[in-house]
Amino acid sequence: MITVAFLKAAIIAGTPLLFATLGEIITEKAGNLNLGVEGMMLMGAVIGFQMGYSSNSPLLALIFAALAGGIGAFIYAFLTVSLRANQVVSGLALTIFGTGFAGFVGQKLVGLKMTDEFNDFFRELKIPGLGDIPYFGEILFNHDMFVYLGFITAIILGLYLYKTGRGLNLRAVGENPAAADAASVRITRYKYIHILIGGALCGLGGAYLSLVYVPVWQENITAGRGWIAVALVIFSAWNPYRAIFGAYLFGGLDIIGFRLQGTGIAISQYVFDMVPYVVTIIILVIVSLRKDKRNAPPKSLGEPYFREER
Repeated sequence: MITVAFLKAAIIAGTPLLFATLGEIITEKAGNLNLGVEGMMLMGAVIGFQMGYSSNSPLLALIFAALAGGIGAFIYAFLTVSLRANQVVSGLALTIFGTGFAGFVGQKLVGLKMTDEFNDFFRELKIPGLGDIPYFGEILFNHDMFVYLGFITAIILGLYLYKTGRGLNLRAVGENPAAADAASVRITRYKYIHILIGGALCGLGGAYLSLVYVPVWQENITAGRGWIAVALVIFSAWNPYRAIFGAYLFGGLDIIGFRLQGTGIAISQYVFDMVPYVVTIIILVIVSLRKDKRNAPPKSLGEPYFREER
């Protein structure tokens, strides 16, 4: 069925968005607005590809991709947490840095391909029993391990935020760091740890593009997905579970042009390429008009915390 194939492809296309969105959610839950998602994704993509190509080891490729994203996040954390620099400017600078870094490192990687052995590691794996369920089995339970890792990461992050004491502390840091500090929560430590984790997830999102989705290095391989992820954080109301739906929805919007072209509809591909970004703008307008406290961002988002000022 065409519908099954499209929905399955939407999940695949939405997986890098899911990792990036989850990374930004956990960062913003700590009270820091990091607009450098695109840069961290590119850093993870190029380092993951380079390590995968040189070592032919998928595990090393994933580890180094996460480390690359984490290093980008560390730069941002040092500027905004330790030096209390402007978070918006620091995030934008990180995107520019990550773009330039990926262009510099990736100039010798253009056109290179991974080996068949490497690609075989990310082959589709049907989950026994679940994969045989009519309709839903093929859509949800017949993917590569990276897609399943996205599912699991979202669930674990949701449980961490809403079912654990450390998750409660993290939300307190984002809502009211002064009160959390008074309750003996180590603000700086929480911010650094979760910003680094967020960066690592963004790096993995970029690695999915270069290692699995398009296993050939291309210039600007993320193609603006980092900015869509930032909007998806708002769309999902900072909820990891909602992020799953949002990421796969935008994954479908990303590939809908190719699917419709196969039906003979004579509409320019450039029009379809605009769809995800137009929908992003519409969502931002709708969310900004809604005054719902349940979907509000952390109250201290974007505000530096200085203990002596509390």
